[in-house]
Amino acid sequence: MIPQEIIRAKRDGRVLADDDIATFIAGLTNGAVTEGQAAAFAMAVYFKGMNIAERVALTKAMRDSGTVLHWDLPGPVLDKHSTGGVGDTVSLMLAPMVAACGGYVPMISGRGLGHTGGTYDKMESIPGYVAAPTMAKFHKVVAANGCAIIGQTADLAPADKRLYGIRDVTATVESIGLITASILSKKLAAGLHGLAMDVKCGNGAFMPTLPKARELARSIAEVATGAGLPTTALITDMDRPLADAAGNALEVAYAVDYLTGARREPRMHEITLALCTEMLLHGRLARTPKAARTMLQAALDSGAAAEKFGEMVVALGGPKRFVENPWKHLERSPLQMAVAPARAGTISRIDTRAVGMVVVALGGGRTRPQDPVDHAVGLTELAGLGDQVGPDRPLAVVHARTEAQVAQATELLRAAYTVGGKPAKPFDPVLDRITV
Repeated sequence: MIPQEIIRAKRDGRVLADDDIATFIAGLTNGAVTEGQAAAFAMAVYFKGMNIAERVALTKAMRDSGTVLHWDLPGPVLDKHSTGGVGDTVSLMLAPMVAACGGYVPMISGRGLGHTGGTYDKMESIPGYVAAPTMAKFHKVVAANGCAIIGQTADLAPADKRLYGIRDVTATVESIGLITASILSKKLAAGLHGLAMDVKCGNGAFMPTLPKARELARSIAEVATGAGLPTTALITDMDRPLADAAGNALEVAYAVDYLTGARREPRMHEITLALCTEMLLHGRLARTPKAARTMLQAALDSGAAAEKFGEMVVALGGPKRFVENPWKHLERSPLQMAVAPARAGTISRIDTRAVGMVVVALGGGRTRPQDPVDHAVGLTELAGLGDQVGPDRPLAVVHARTEAQVAQATELLRAAYTVGGKPAKPFDPVLDRITV
């Protein structure tokens, strides 16, 4: 069918054939489909939805719109993807941990989106680190080191890049079918043998409620598996920042502290272990979850995971001995100021999205795609739910360039925290596990 007839069929609620979906995506890639037609298609899918078979076909078509990587390695090729949150530094620890256990992790990451930080931006805060290497260099580093964290390339799933840009300005980003295809087309193009999906849920996530998070997690698990990529989705809590640090260089330093054992916050440790465990099971590197956790803890305790991270940094142009002293190389902001609460008391609620927007306001994120990112700014020592705050325990420490930024961040942080009342009872940070 021609593009307008494909749009008409979906507009009227009909199930699209695989060939028609492939035709439309091919037209999206070569320019035969116009911006208006792509927008109409996205809106039709938003309102009428897609069944699992259609989502699989859309994902495969978008995967095949560009380069599909192939690996010849002695171990399984594995990856993880997160829907994004605040203080979500997991990728930086997870890749070297899995590599230290015998997996190969070619992690192609994204930049920050809205209030959420981007792994690509974090890695670029390391001086000299080339986050956009050639594909030949990427292959070489993964093969030699076991992991490489880089940014998205124009070669992988270019149809997704075009369609996402249209969705972003046509209020169709939230479509479960389109989100699923967008995420998975790039992961399928990376040539993976297994995927662990981290679907964030809470007031700091794009899926604020558990039912919506389950809907997305189930869609991703079913479509990925249907497209030949075994996938498990974990739903994890984002009603509070995951780390007590938010900001690019600050989160890199946090990751190094975690890998070296200088500090490991319990919630971060549990989510990281849970996602790594799923990857080892998919790669048949461990037979049981208990065995996987034992391997992962050994990789941390022996220093093997930290060594893998340091080797990756050097291989991609970063400084030697980075892990031994990250602050010798990372840029520090000129101002670090503690933000006291307006009144003393117990933290009963955190508006996590608002905390993320403080980092954006400081310059650590973007309000427009072309905006530069200040890698040095951000927040540390973020108070958590149930913490007692007051003159001796601030809400956070602001890392900023100017006094005006500190003043703005202070106002925004105080508004993001609710002091007083009873906090929610502690619960497992992994809310659900979806597999097919």
